[in-house]
Amino acid sequence: MTTFDRHIIRRLLTGYLFLVIALIVFFILLHYLEYVDDFLDRQAPMDEIYSIYYPSYIPEIVRLISPLAVFLSCVYLTGKLAQTMQLTALQTSSISMYRLLRPYAFVALLITGVMIWFNGWIVPVTNQTVLEYDGKYLKDAPKQVDINDIHRQNSPGSIVSVGFFDRRSNTAYRVSLQRFDGDHRLIERVDAQNMAWQDSLWRLPDAVVRSFHEDGSERRRVVEQLDTLLLVYPRDLARTERDIESMTIPIAADYVDALRRSGAGNIGRAEVGYYTKYSYPLANLILVLIALPLAAVRRRGGQAVQIGLGLAMAFAYLAAQKLTEPFGYSGELDPILTAFVPHALFFLIALLMLMRARK
Repeated sequence: MTTFDRHIIRRLLTGYLFLVIALIVFFILLHYLEYVDDFLDRQAPMDEIYSIYYPSYIPEIVRLISPLAVFLSCVYLTGKLAQTMQLTALQTSSISMYRLLRPYAFVALLITGVMIWFNGWIVPVTNQTVLEYDGKYLKDAPKQVDINDIHRQNSPGSIVSVGFFDRRSNTAYRVSLQRFDGDHRLIERVDAQNMAWQDSLWRLPDAVVRSFHEDGSERRRVVEQLDTLLLVYPRDLARTERDIESMTIPIAADYVDALRRSGAGNIGRAEVGYYTKYSYPLANLILVLIALPLAAVRRRGGQAVQIGLGLAMAFAYLAAQKLTEPFGYSGELDPILTAFVPHALFFLIALLMLMRARK
């Protein structure tokens, strides 16, 4: 690695860290001004809002703004090199655009790799606190997807039906567990007024167990307390629109598999959220590949025009992601395509811009 490479890497990372800090402050101020009325109306403890809520929110902010920060850092540095004719001098000394790309790509890959880990394992942990406070004190708190008449497949031939689930106490009401044989004949049914999650298993007090035999006879017994291990967990019964945000990648994978296995409906949002944990960090790399050829051209108006064009491109990228998400949520578009198509599209744009750039 040459002195020139180290110089570019150092300036890119310095600009990136500065912009991350500045955007964190801006984001928190904007969020506070928008929701301060909710905090006051619901009597939120402001000392906890300042000392717990917003510090826990910072990792999520970093996840969101990282692509924009590295993009603007790249645009600013490259634009400055272009405006001061340093790029022209480099190119006349036989340093090509592809050679110039090397330190930029190193920084982009470094940040992308870190953000995949950060997005997959760090942000979900802090988001658990954020979502808890959002549910308590914000009017537009995450909405519960399923409220009444919830049906889940526990395993092949086994169905769990719940009239209502209280997520605060982890208690299901009007519960029915049904088991069928290979011919889809009901062979056993367990009914209880409630079912509570305790010590990593479900407990049904005063459960009525009925067994049905092939000759049409029925056996009925009452169990004072029935403890049962089900493959359906509280999170599967009390889903909200943002549950996936508080799950690490391994937990989210198990969660999505459980939803598919249990036959839950409206799982598009969870599937898109899971695949986005992998796809969103790629924006850090793709936006750098766009920023270099975009800012390497001298334009009238100087760096103000460069930054303006850069912001327009970055927001177009964000808009493409947001426009495709509703199709994935509704199931009209495959969740994997929903998560990756916008990134693939702008990656192709980046390659075209690099090919057309002055070598």
